[in-house]
Amino acid sequence: MKLSSFKYNLPEELLALYPAKNRDESRLLVLHRDTGDIEHKSFKNIIDYFNDQDVMVFNNTKVFPARLYGNKEKTGAEIEVFLLRELNREQRLWDVLVDPARKIRIGNKLYFGDDDLVAEVIDNTTSRGRTLRFLYDGPYDEFKKTLYGLGQTPLPKTIARSVEPEDSSRYQTIFAKHEGAVAAPTAGLHFSRELMKRLEIIGVDFAEITLHVGLGNFRSVDVEDLTKHKMDSEQIWISDNACEVVNGAKVAKRNVCAVGTTVMRTLESSVSTQGHLKPFEGWTNKFIFPPYEFSVANSMITNFHLPYSTLMMMVAAFGGYDKVMNAYDVAIKEKYRFGTYGDAMLIV
Repeated sequence: MKLSSFKYNLPEELLALYPAKNRDESRLLVLHRDTGDIEHKSFKNIIDYFNDQDVMVFNNTKVFPARLYGNKEKTGAEIEVFLLRELNREQRLWDVLVDPARKIRIGNKLYFGDDDLVAEVIDNTTSRGRTLRFLYDGPYDEFKKTLYGLGQTPLPKTIARSVEPEDSSRYQTIFAKHEGAVAAPTAGLHFSRELMKRLEIIGVDFAEITLHVGLGNFRSVDVEDLTKHKMDSEQIWISDNACEVVNGAKVAKRNVCAVGTTVMRTLESSVSTQGHLKPFEGWTNKFIFPPYEFSVANSMITNFHLPYSTLMMMVAAFGGYDKVMNAYDVAIKEKYRFGTYGDAMLIV
C-alpha cells in the first residue's frame, strides 16, 4: 500500500477547533465492517452496540502541559520549547523540541516566565531536538510545579487558535492517571462519567493500558512505500489485570473494543501465538497499515484523522481500506468534524 492511497480532500472548516459542548454528545458514525453499512448516531448511543461481559480497553495516559515559551539570553528572541520527556529527574534533564531551532545552540541559556526558570542547552539530538538542563536548586516537587505552571496544554498545531483555560480539562480523558503524554488519546475524550456508568450498569467490563503518546504519533510520512516508514518509539505498559480481562472476554467470545489507535497499537504490540494479550512494559514502534491481520480487538472507536496520517492508515487496516475511505467520503458530505476535538467513528 502506498502513501498516495491515503489522500483525500478535507475542507478546512471541518477541522474542529473546539470539542462538543458535552463529551458524549459528539456525533458518531458507525461502520459495519462486514457489510460496509453506515449509521449516524450520537456518541452516547454507543451503549447500543455493547452487551454484558464485552470489554472496552482505554489508554489511561495523562497529558502534561508540554508547550512553553521562553526567551533566549542576550537577544531576547522568543523560543517555543516543547517538552517531550524527562531524561533524568535529579539533573533536571529533558528531551525537548525547539522552534526556531536554527537560533538555539549548545551552551545557550533560555529564560522562562519572569526569569522563574532558566535552562541551558547541553546537546543537539535531531534538527529540532535538544537536551535541556533546567537550573533549579529547590526540591523536585517545587521544580515540577514551576515548570508545569509555565507550560500550556499542548494542543496540536491543527487547532489554529490560542489555548484557553477549559482546554486543560477537555484535552484530557476522564480516566487519565499516568502522566507522560504530549498528546491526548483522542478517542477517549468522548467518554463522560455518566456514559461510563451506563456502560458499567449493562455489564461492560473495562481494562486499561498505558501508552504515552509522543509527537511521533503525528509525524508525517515522507516515503511513498509505507514499508520504509519508521515509527517513533513510545512507552507502553500492559498489566496482568488488563490481560486477564481481555483474554477472558476472548475465551468467552465476547467483544473486545479498542478505544483509539493508541490502544490498538499497544494491544497488537504484545500478543501470543494464540492471539492472547501478554503483560508487557517497554517500548513499541509498531506501524500498522493495510493489509494487517488483527489479533486482539474486534471493534474500535476512533476519531476522523487527517490525510496521509499513520492513524488513518491503521483505521483503514482495521475497517477495510475501501470501506473506510467510503466512510470518510460520507463523513465529509455529512459535515462531521475532523481531528483531535472532532467527532467519532465506531467500527464493528
